[in-house]
Amino acid sequence: MSATHELPLFQQQQYAFAAHIRDPEGSQHPVDVDERRMAIYSELFFNNIEGVLSSAFPVLRSLYEEGAWRSLVRRFFSTHHARTPYFTELPREFIDYLEKSHSPEPHDPTFLLELAHYEWVELALSIAEDETEPSTFDPRGDLLDGIPVLSPLAWPLSYRYPVHRIEPDYCPEEAPAELTHLLVYRGRNDEIAFLELNQVTARVVQLVADNRECSGSALLMQVADELNHPNPQTVIRGGEAIFAELQEAGALLGTRI
Repeated sequence: MSATHELPLFQQQQYAFAAHIRDPEGSQHPVDVDERRMAIYSELFFNNIEGVLSSAFPVLRSLYEEGAWRSLVRRFFSTHHARTPYFTELPREFIDYLEKSHSPEPHDPTFLLELAHYEWVELALSIAEDETEPSTFDPRGDLLDGIPVLSPLAWPLSYRYPVHRIEPDYCPEEAPAELTHLLVYRGRNDEIAFLELNQVTARVVQLVADNRECSGSALLMQVADELNHPNPQTVIRGGEAIFAELQEAGALLGTRI
């Protein structure tokens, strides 16, 4: 006997009701529930989920025909067991499903997961509550002599595909030879923006993000050493300009106190 049948009758009915809402075609219609009403419940629940995901992933949604998109959402809805009841967390659950459970279909773009993640980042940053206590950094500090502090609302990301340029008229079938490096951040006006970074700048930003002890100049010297650059001062001057640009954008807060 299954664990479900060992439950009280009312809980068995609840499980049957929920299972049919998640997967009307694959689950038995619950007893003592009018078929027309059950169909209305199922459609309302599915449309709510589909609406949330369409809003969270507008570019991804635009790449699918209606039927293919609804099929993708239905598979997520019927098979993925979410760990949160909050609608704002459903896009992250969708990412989790794509990463761990989704079996690619012929019409799925090869960059499906990366594009979905990039679009989720914009949503996640827009509602993130992470803040750095103002008393812990000096916005006027010397970014070379001091320890530069990256905003917790600035996320350095790397993708195989140029996800920030994908649209219905640009859908690369193969990943470029070089990675795409981005810094996605929430600026002072709370708008989400991104900077496309070259490989060296991406390395500088990542070092700043991971750093708690080294000065800005020490980090830039590390980059110069990694590049085996013949003139480290050139790298430091370039890095100083990068720091200034990031601070102007609001992605770099200042120096650690």
